[in-house]
Amino acid sequence: MKETKRIADQLSRAFAGPAWHGSSLRELLADVDAKRAAARPAGAHSVWEVVLHIAAWDAAMRRRLAGERAEIYQTDLDWPKVFDTSETAWQQTLAQLTQAHDELRQAITELDEARLDEPILEGMPSVYVSLHGVIQHDLYHAGQIAVLLKASAS
Repeated sequence: MKETKRIADQLSRAFAGPAWHGSSLRELLADVDAKRAAARPAGAHSVWEVVLHIAAWDAAMRRRLAGERAEIYQTDLDWPKVFDTSETAWQQTLAQLTQAHDELRQAITELDEARLDEPILEGMPSVYVSLHGVIQHDLYHAGQIAVLLKASAS
């Protein structure tokens, strides 16, 4: 199997499973409604904000693969605010997450393997390190979501 296919597979496992570590992101979010997604246990980010953050970084990584700098760190795009907490808006957020994931996965499968050891963009880590980094980022925040969901259930 090509390395890019393996990386895309790891991204898919983190997102939809089966994941070695436990519940995938989609499994964690399967039964979450808008009210629970908007909850802020202990003043932390809400599940909703974390989902938007994950979607933003998946989209930024796809844009970087396409040659855009997509420097969203410490901007409004990094941690988007939630203004509409309706069920419709939550479903749109989940669709946005899925779209960002699907587009990134597609970009990875179309990637020329010769690029893996090159910087994703000048002054940035390699494509290989960046792609594994975004997977690690998704998993880190999936763990955060799991904790937030447990805290909001009590």
